[in-house]
This record gives sequence, C-alpha cells and structure tokens, in this order.
Amino acid sequence: MLAPLQLVDSFLLNYNVGDALLVAFALGFLATLPLKSWRVITLHILAFGLLFLVTPAQMLAVEATGSHFLATPLQYKLLGLGLLVVAPVLYTTGNR
Repeated sequence: MLAPLQLVDSFLLNYNVGDALLVAFALGFLATLPLKSWRVITLHILAFGLLFLVTPAQMLAVEATGSHFLATPLQYKLLGLGLLVVAPVLYTTGNR
C-alpha cells in the first residue's frame, strides 16, 4: 500500500514546474475573483508573469513520457512575458 506522500509523488512525476505554476495561477485567479478588485487580479497576473519568466528553463523541461499543458519551455517563458505586458495595462485601467 502506498503512503499518501508516495501517491502525490507518483502523480506529480508526470508534470513539471510550469504545469504546477499554471494550475496555481488558475486556482489563484479563481480565488481573487470574489474580491471584485481588478487591481488585485492584475497584481496576481503580474506576479505569475514574473514567476513564469524567471523560472529556469531546466525546471520547465518537457519530457516525451509526461503530459504537459505547454509543449516547450519557450512557451512558458512567452506566457510569462505576455502576462507581464498585459498586467500593467490592466492595472492602470482597473478600479479599486
């Protein structure tokens, strides 16, 4: 019988840090929606854009055996760059 930590470990072996960041981004985005503050949402977008951009490419490595949301580490970096470009624009147009 597998211990709970071994179950989690065996599940996460098929994914990389980029996938975990994408899931955390989506869950965090849903968690900020009830606050009804556009600025808090855009700060969340900005923070995750920075995280995607500064995460080393080796941690975003995509293996052929695993299932991944994005195909290459470059796509994770471009997602981060896109979020960093969009977030300041949304922050300045948002209300408190």
